[in-house]
Amino acid sequence: MNQETFNLSIRKFLKMVGINSQREIEQAVAAALERKEISGTETFPAVMTLEIDGLKLQVTFNGEIQLE
Repeated sequence: MNQETFNLSIRKFLKMVGINSQREIEQAVAAALERKEISGTETFPAVMTLEIDGLKLQVTFNGEIQLE
């Protein structure tokens, strides 16, 4: 195994996940605000699940998204 290639691929994957996740959350909040379904002061529980079938890895991360 090439440790440098491995680390770079993990970082690339996590960067892609982070950027795309942020964009999706921002769009969902903007749409909910536009539809007046939320006021903009909420806190939302959030769950992220990471799965890598070939490694039999499934791990869940819990957190929250605060709007104010």
